[in-house]
Amino acid sequence: MNDGLTYETWNENISNQLSNRFDSEMEVLKWAYHTYDKIVYACSFGAEGIVLIDLISKIKKDANIVFLDTGLHFKETYELIKQIEAKYPDLSIQHLKPNMTLKEQEEKCGGELWKHHPDLCCHIRKIKPLQDYLSSMDAWISGLRREQSETRRNVRYINKDDQFKLIKICPLIHWRWDDIWNYIKLNQLPYHKLHDHHYPSIGCEVCTLPVNDGADLRAGRWAQHRKTECGLHQLR
Repeated sequence: MNDGLTYETWNENISNQLSNRFDSEMEVLKWAYHTYDKIVYACSFGAEGIVLIDLISKIKKDANIVFLDTGLHFKETYELIKQIEAKYPDLSIQHLKPNMTLKEQEEKCGGELWKHHPDLCCHIRKIKPLQDYLSSMDAWISGLRREQSETRRNVRYINKDDQFKLIKICPLIHWRWDDIWNYIKLNQLPYHKLHDHHYPSIGCEVCTLPVNDGADLRAGRWAQHRKTECGLHQLR
């Protein structure tokens, strides 16, 4: 491992120096895969995810990808994953599933938990499975972009993740929504079909709605609740 930047040895000055020397997302990714042996990309298979998968495949074609399979995703999400697996056969795409089935969750916490306690539902079906998986990792990659929401304005290329206690790398922080789609179209990449139906941000089917043109890109997520993040990203 080069540069010596781990969660345990985190140094703000080193982080800033590294981030300032990167001129592109490809340089960030090359550094990440050169620096960390135990690294994974956690992908939700939205538009940003498709771009990152394509970029990562150019650097490490057998990279590890994990998908938080809550059991509540749109059928279109699973169809897209199959397309991606066919296009990038060397990638390792693993479905991370909760310890609790939906039936067990209902018996323990009540039916349709996402309606009356969405934070707990996200914790059981997303945060805990990823936490368990990342406990053996040194770093993880995320598709966060600064433009996505106010809570993501200060995300950097290299971040200290206090929730999962490792390094979080975000190569697309400077990309705008138009940049994402220009890349997808230029490279003729498969993408989530619900993007064509006013779903800019796509999560679980039970918690995701379409949004009006010009609205916040994440306005359709947990629209009935005062909630904008699932909890995977503790943002400062």
